[in-house]
Amino acid sequence: MKKRRKKKKKARPPRQDMPRQNPKERINNFNEVALGYPEEAAVLEANRCIGCPKPKCIDGCPVLVDIPGFIKLVQERKFVEASKKIKETNVLPAICGRVCPQETQCEIVCVLSKIDKPVAIGRLERFVADYESAAGEIEIPTKPVPKGKKVGVVGSGPAGLTVAGELAKMGYGVTIFEALHKPGGVLVYGIPEFRLPKAIVAREVDFVEKLGVELKINFVVGRTATVEELFAQGYSAIFLGLGAGLPWFLNLPGINLIGIYSANEFLTRSNLMKAYLFPEYDTPLQVGKKVVVIGGGNVAMDAVRTSLRLGAEETHIIYRRSRKELPAREEEIENAEAEGVIFDFLVNPVEFLGDEQGRIRAMKLIRMELGEPDESGRRRPISVEGSDFEYECDTAVIAIGQGPNPLALSTMKDLKLNKWGYIEADMETGKTSMKGVFAGGDIVTGEATVIEAMGFGRIASIAIDKYLTTGKW
Repeated sequence: MKKRRKKKKKARPPRQDMPRQNPKERINNFNEVALGYPEEAAVLEANRCIGCPKPKCIDGCPVLVDIPGFIKLVQERKFVEASKKIKETNVLPAICGRVCPQETQCEIVCVLSKIDKPVAIGRLERFVADYESAAGEIEIPTKPVPKGKKVGVVGSGPAGLTVAGELAKMGYGVTIFEALHKPGGVLVYGIPEFRLPKAIVAREVDFVEKLGVELKINFVVGRTATVEELFAQGYSAIFLGLGAGLPWFLNLPGINLIGIYSANEFLTRSNLMKAYLFPEYDTPLQVGKKVVVIGGGNVAMDAVRTSLRLGAEETHIIYRRSRKELPAREEEIENAEAEGVIFDFLVNPVEFLGDEQGRIRAMKLIRMELGEPDESGRRRPISVEGSDFEYECDTAVIAIGQGPNPLALSTMKDLKLNKWGYIEADMETGKTSMKGVFAGGDIVTGEATVIEAMGFGRIASIAIDKYLTTGKW
């Protein structure tokens, strides 16, 4: 009796790499580094999905995108339909596909990751969103019957855009009030062109506006009008998506020397005010030959890579822990390393030193060693006594985090804040201590990711609808 031969399992294709600009070329331009999947690579990557009966990836997504659903459509080459599937719960897919840390959210729980690398969910999301746009097939959902109530949204960052788009799809009249002259919040002032082209942000904002959302720029809530005045103008609920835009500085001698920037100012000048296109745009942003960026997060990587493109000959990351503890995305660290950024670990500044003209000429650094883990779970850095030394530089960027801007908050006396100055809001609804006022994103959680802010916006949209439907607070 002949033995039956076992059928060989069809070999699964390897995870598809995304083409990128050559490092030697990209440090001389501000064009997007990651070039996106070609069509065949996208289909190959989608075909890696094993279609598991109990997918965990949806639970890993803060806005609950139907990930298996859209990937199946990619497998079937129904790319436009795949983008529409994502937009059922995510109004900013082209942005999320570029800047969201999928590796710590939807991809980390991908069942395939137990035996292989996870499906590149973010890259597929980017592909279908860009395909839909290039095909000219972006459709606006049919507008629902108006509910006759208005909602004001303060801030046009990821949280604000999400809550506005979701409420517009429900039939509410929504107005976004944006303090700056361009909508997008951190998406336009914080993230560089080479990581998130501003044309992509404009395209996504345009989609939200076409859902029926009104956008008012140069409108500073707390100065142009208060929240109480917005209620008096007929808004039934207000969502505060103010972000965290107040930079933290180091309280060290010499911090006011010329040539020291906050990352917030440095990136806003380059991104929003187009300093990288000087003199076409009249925004000067001088960097010296040797630039140091203090910090280890994504903002620090954005700042140091921007300084390279602005003409710095040598760029350094100064970080008080080791590479293992760097909080930035691994992809961004790898990009910085490939571009020639030098990482100086286990050192920390204690003083900035200036020349006769009041410009920074050097820093005094001290060496660090790692002790027991702190509340963040990372090992606590401890100064090594007597190890300080002088370190030459002519530009320094401080990228150690940002906090809440008190301008709008100072006008809302009944709004409860926590000890760090962030708004206290219910994490399940976004409700604050003021009736009719909801909040979400970085102004509640502190600095977080784009998709986490969007998740908060989606939660708040559901809660706002419930409040305006039932009248119960």
